[in-house]
Amino acid sequence: METLLTHINSPADLKKLPLDKLPKLAQELREFIIDIVSTKEGHLGASLGVVELTIALHYVFDTPTDKLIWDVGHQAYGHKILTGRKEIFETNRQLGGISGFPKRSESPYDDFGTGHSSTAISAILGMAMASKLSGENSKQHIAIVGDASIASGMAFEGLNHLGVTNVNALIILNDNAIGIDPSVGALKKYLTNVKAGTAKDENIFECLNLDYSGPLDGHDVKRLVEELQRLKEVDGPKLLHIITTKGKGLKKAEEDQVVYHAPGKFDKVTGERLKKPQESQPPKYQEVFGHTLVELAQKNKNIVGITPAMPTGSSLKYMMEQIPDRAFDVGIAEQHAVTLAAGMAAQGLIPFCNIYSTFLQRAYDQVIHDVALQNLPVIFCLDRAGLVGQDGPTHHGVFDIAYLRCIPNLTLFAPMNEMELRNIMYTAQLGMDGPIAIRYPRGQGVTIDWKNELEPTPWGTGRCLKEGSKIAVLTVGHIGNEISRLLQTLDQTDAIGHYDMRFVKPLDQKLLRTIFKTYDHIITLEDGCEIGGFGSAVLEFANAEQYVKPVTIFGIPDRFVGHGTIPQTHKLAGIDFETIHSFIQSTLDQCE
Repeated sequence: METLLTHINSPADLKKLPLDKLPKLAQELREFIIDIVSTKEGHLGASLGVVELTIALHYVFDTPTDKLIWDVGHQAYGHKILTGRKEIFETNRQLGGISGFPKRSESPYDDFGTGHSSTAISAILGMAMASKLSGENSKQHIAIVGDASIASGMAFEGLNHLGVTNVNALIILNDNAIGIDPSVGALKKYLTNVKAGTAKDENIFECLNLDYSGPLDGHDVKRLVEELQRLKEVDGPKLLHIITTKGKGLKKAEEDQVVYHAPGKFDKVTGERLKKPQESQPPKYQEVFGHTLVELAQKNKNIVGITPAMPTGSSLKYMMEQIPDRAFDVGIAEQHAVTLAAGMAAQGLIPFCNIYSTFLQRAYDQVIHDVALQNLPVIFCLDRAGLVGQDGPTHHGVFDIAYLRCIPNLTLFAPMNEMELRNIMYTAQLGMDGPIAIRYPRGQGVTIDWKNELEPTPWGTGRCLKEGSKIAVLTVGHIGNEISRLLQTLDQTDAIGHYDMRFVKPLDQKLLRTIFKTYDHIITLEDGCEIGGFGSAVLEFANAEQYVKPVTIFGIPDRFVGHGTIPQTHKLAGIDFETIHSFIQSTLDQCE
């Protein structure tokens, strides 16, 4: 059956529809998103919640001349479909396909890349100021910001500046009381009171000198169009407060908004998630972290847990459920999370600060100034380290080794398996002289029976997994398991030694001296960037010790790696099984 959506390939096509047809288009667009995401996977709930808003924005404004930014970008599926990418939307997040987030190089309608939250207000203000300086006074600038994103420090910095300008900028607060997990904090309570009509007389946004309107029903597309048309004629900085339901239109997604943020494959009619075969599999590293933290905290009353808005993704939720007075979700506030941990450590607590690797980038100064400079024993647990797959370059956690290794006082550790993760967590909470960062990847470990008896890890030591005679392969972290598998397939396997170095900083210099004296060729492997990473550290050691044996570094090359499955992204980066296998085999052949 022919639909309205069939004929819409651009906002120009959308504008030809009469206003009373927009609710039907919203239903079709919602069904289209559900249909594709049910089989291809991706972010679901956020985009379903802004279907009517997406239609209204492109109906009223002259995109892409008028500027439009989505914050966070996983709300933008409907936007992509209405702006010429409907026919290729099934390639979303697939290798070689379109990105799961807005991407400037992908479409002129994607005005700003937004994989991380809370950047849109600053960016749209920059664009609006540029328009004013160019004399383009009629151009409109719109940023859609979630209620979890607007509570972040950077968003407030942008609002603070926006309120003293006279630019044409509209901030749309998409208030659904949830980011990935439920929103937290005093601002959430304030917005709840606004919706209930019980807020204090002063409006926080009006106090920031913004022209405030709302709250409006974000699923009433006709009312949204009317209000956006009105605001289009209002000069200066404005904020429109709309209320939406994340997952709108799919009952299961409305009922379980956390799971249906990115539910995997599901039945598009019932919403039921498709169950994977029930076979014994190793746990995810995040699960090992979460359960081990509870185990440790039950015995050590000084342990506290902190996460910036990722209790489910990081598995800090287990501690929040079982020991709620010592586990804290601080919202999308990585800088605050780090300095909060520093303050706690300064008073004798033992903070486990759990942050995705790619998000710790947002708190770099706090790691240096507030933690390392004062040598405070904060335990950073960096989830999603390495290449993360289909979320792509905004979420790949590949820079942490390089950006942390250069910081004085900071220890850097990468467990190869679940037991090493448990043991380093146990060791760290026994007492340290300074901070430590423990990095581990997204996804499953390698051990089904992983609940080992906890034992201390000797500080700054690696371990020999297999001795050899010609080539030594030095690995850090989970990717070392690939080498263990690879060695079983090589000719002359006796010539290959394998070392799990574990500590990137401090390096096990005693073990490295033995390796350089024993082997003809050294290979390093890491799921982090080559420049400044673990391999660089080994080269620095070799140079200082005046070893001249060849060292080959396998890591992420000096480019941003695209999106795809984790095996596909490993191949793009040249750290996949086949590439390393071929190199080692050819090096062995040359050694003969």
